[in-house]
This record gives sequence, C-alpha cells and structure tokens, in this order.
Amino acid sequence: MKKVEAIIKPFKLDDVKEGLTRLGVKGLTVSEVKGFGRQRGHKEVYRGAEYQVDFVPKIKIEIVMESSVVPEAIAIIQEKARTGEIGDGKIFVLPMEDIIRIRTGESGNNAI
Repeated sequence: MKKVEAIIKPFKLDDVKEGLTRLGVKGLTVSEVKGFGRQRGHKEVYRGAEYQVDFVPKIKIEIVMESSVVPEAIAIIQEKARTGEIGDGKIFVLPMEDIIRIRTGESGNNAI
C-alpha cells in the first residue's frame, strides 16, 4: 500500500478528481493549503499598491491505494494537473505501513 500526496493548483481539482474516479479510486482527502516552492510566491497589485504574496494557495490531495495502481494514478495526476506554468505542484509517494477502518476494525487493503 502507498499514500500519494499531490499539491496542485486549486482550479485543477475537479479534473484530477474525475480522472482518479475513473481509475477506480474509492476515496480521497482534499485540504486547502498554502505554500511556496522555487517561485517564492508572487507580486500582486491591490488598489494601486504592489505587495508580495509569500504563500500561494494550493490544494493538497491525499490518497491511499494499492501499490499496483500508483503508477496509473501518478500519470493521471500529472496529465490533469499540468498547465505548463510555474507552480503546477508536486506528487509525493510514501509507503503505508497499515490502515485500520475505525468502524469495522478491518485492516490492510480491506480498509482502503
């Protein structure tokens, strides 16, 4: 089992979710986050004054899945979240030691 975390631009969420749903992903967690990467934020103009925005709004998607599905999920996220511009995001793949469904006590792949 693996946990896939993706940081993407907010307006790409629906496309990514739709693609992962077609793959058969049963559930995912979405969080609104802020951060910066190489771009170090950006400048905006508000009422004629320019100011630096250090933390850019992003969406973090977290999905736990069987290891065999991970390459396809990564390909879908890359395809659907890519704009070709700076700040498209990152994908992280982490090992998942165990999963336990609280309601039933199921664990491992049965709990996904």
